[in-house]
Amino acid sequence: MGTDVILDTAFWLTAGAILALLLMSAFFSGSETALTAASRGKLRAQADKGNAGAEIALAVKEDSERLIGAILLGNNVANILSASLATALFSRVLGANGVAVATLVMTALVLIFAEVLPKTYAITAPEAAAARLARPVQVLIRVLSPIVSLVRLIVRGILMLFGVRTDPDSQVLSFREEIIGALAIGHSTGTVQKEDRDRLLGALDLSDRTVEEIMRHRSQIQMLDADAAPDALITQVLASPHTRLPLFRGERENVVGVIHAKDLLRAVERFLRTGDGKLDSVSDLEILSVAMPPYFVPETTPLDEQMREFLKRRTHFALVVDEYGGLRGLITLEDIIEEIVGEITDEFDLDAEHPLKRTDAGDCIVDGAMTIRDLNRATDWMLPDDEANTVAGLVIHEAQMIPSEGQVFSFHGFRFEVVARKENRITRLKIRPL
Repeated sequence: MGTDVILDTAFWLTAGAILALLLMSAFFSGSETALTAASRGKLRAQADKGNAGAEIALAVKEDSERLIGAILLGNNVANILSASLATALFSRVLGANGVAVATLVMTALVLIFAEVLPKTYAITAPEAAAARLARPVQVLIRVLSPIVSLVRLIVRGILMLFGVRTDPDSQVLSFREEIIGALAIGHSTGTVQKEDRDRLLGALDLSDRTVEEIMRHRSQIQMLDADAAPDALITQVLASPHTRLPLFRGERENVVGVIHAKDLLRAVERFLRTGDGKLDSVSDLEILSVAMPPYFVPETTPLDEQMREFLKRRTHFALVVDEYGGLRGLITLEDIIEEIVGEITDEFDLDAEHPLKRTDAGDCIVDGAMTIRDLNRATDWMLPDDEANTVAGLVIHEAQMIPSEGQVFSFHGFRFEVVARKENRITRLKIRPL
């Protein structure tokens, strides 16, 4: 009976159908892996270069719920039908033992040729595979769309019974989080240098950070009294390491202008040429006529928006005010750029003490005014900066007091020791991970 069955036309038709279904299952499995693993960024780059397959893959990935539903429907139909045909075929050949043999054979064939092999191929180059497979998958989605829509309604109804609501248009991870995760993996594997990671993360974080977090506090601003003698003001401007200096009248809160050193020197040169040429006569120069009007910005302005405003206005200097109009500090375009590329120094910068030093014992000696973000970038720590911008501010917030020299605190997995304090300011801290 076995020979007659093998030579039977139905036997070969059934075997051919099983082979075709296994190939279909492999196609579905590979398509699922390729289209879900393919990076949208890489597909977009290929589509911009004229790759039509990548363009279709992007369109297919837009509705991920419909994509997965169509592929899973086709894959399960192919697997179940192939298993049923194999059971019938082996039962004809082997009788009662055919079911067991069919189960073993089909499990091995489906596992190797319909699952592992196509998925492994797809995962090695997901973008290339997605571009090649996207067109037939798009056709499949259109053909199976009515059935997939019905299945989607049933699934959503069942999930709603358990209080779960689905939104197919929302992405589990935003593009920003995907980039951050990719940078973290690249840095941990050594393919992305720490400096490159910090620069890219700094650019990504601009929209989440405000002017208040990086501004120079008003206590550190060098300002000029507009009522002072012009020759004294010229001396102060030339002695200052800064190019732009605010002018105040009466009190420091009352800023009436911003003087640019180059504008002042041009005015002095012009004044000497048109006057008697004597330097003593510079005392008659009207400084306010040279000053630019002050540019005020709210302390809550996001850094990316402020950078766009600087570029739009063609200015690099702004005074920061709070909600009551009180002066809080100042910010420059250089301050924002430093958040991306790191500290920028030139020949006129003062050689101040470095804000962070490491001791042989493994401690970090930190300037209290150092921002928590800068400390985290320098040490790869994860100290929170939600409640305070500076390290001293973090200690004061956690301690709920202004500590004295020598006091020690432990929080967020670190030991903080107050090394120096000046009046009400913590100027130096020693930090060590616990």
